[in-house]
Amino acid sequence: MVRMADVARAAAVSTMTVSNVVNGRPGVGDETRLRVLAAIDELGYVVDATARSLRTGRTGAIGFVLPELDSPYYAHLADRLSDGARRRGRHLLLERTGGTREHELEALSFGHLRRYDGAVVHLVRLKAADLARLHLQTPVVFLGESPVPGRFEHVMMDNVSGSRDATTHLLRTGSHRVAMVGGRHEDTHDMASLRTRGYRQAHDDVGREVDPALVVEVAPYTWEQGHRAVLALHERGVAFDAVFCVTDALAMGALRALADLGLRVPADVQVVGFDNGPETDFMVPRLSSVEPGNAEMAELVLDLLEARIQAGGPAGRLPHPTTAATARLVLRESTR
Repeated sequence: MVRMADVARAAAVSTMTVSNVVNGRPGVGDETRLRVLAAIDELGYVVDATARSLRTGRTGAIGFVLPELDSPYYAHLADRLSDGARRRGRHLLLERTGGTREHELEALSFGHLRRYDGAVVHLVRLKAADLARLHLQTPVVFLGESPVPGRFEHVMMDNVSGSRDATTHLLRTGSHRVAMVGGRHEDTHDMASLRTRGYRQAHDDVGREVDPALVVEVAPYTWEQGHRAVLALHERGVAFDAVFCVTDALAMGALRALADLGLRVPADVQVVGFDNGPETDFMVPRLSSVEPGNAEMAELVLDLLEARIQAGGPAGRLPHPTTAATARLVLRESTR
């Protein structure tokens, strides 16, 4: 059985430093922390959560409150969070809200949150005004695009720069009319609106106006909707030579529609998705996609949450940042 002392020896640090890393305590430099985490992975060290629960009175559980379970993006993020929680000697429990206001409020109730030492919560419907009225007794870190009151930690992906980079690449590699599947005509500050903002900024950067006919609103963000949206553009006679989809699932449907129309990717039409899920390498052609920084986001969230747990609750003199994970475009075969 691997002990904390074994990890300390492998990482050339003290057992106290290993304990600080495992428990998310401050005061450990980034280089040292990464070295300890690498030693934990290499040796397969697992914190004895039962012993810690008896000693501290905590459950060892972290909740992940999310809108859907069948989304590739949420599945990938949950996998990252689960791995990170396990390295910290905790286990992850999932709770689905269906993206409804009623279920999001229920998930944030005392009766629900008391089952966890802390929770990662991805909101869709609740607004900052709703959260301002809550008096949470359990440490929570929020994910998503919805603004949250300043007393809560909030981590989000950089939707705007990610979609801006994707659209810029399409415009600079020969495409002139870039369709956006899953965009928004009005800014409602949700995920699709922020990605539309980046799409519009990319056009502004090169001095081009966006044709409103190229922006297709869809719901939900499924393969079927992506397929339907591209066929609808074609049937309406809207010319396009590239498609930017706000999710990889929509892009998968778009690729199928383009194949049905006899259009070649990327020779006739370039395609870019967003999420960079593992399925992108198995699409035909392999899909270029925006990597939202899931690994970075999971570590940011868990570090913030662990610090809040160690502080003893949702209150305390801790920073309350809104942190954006770095997004980057990953080029594959669906673009030039």
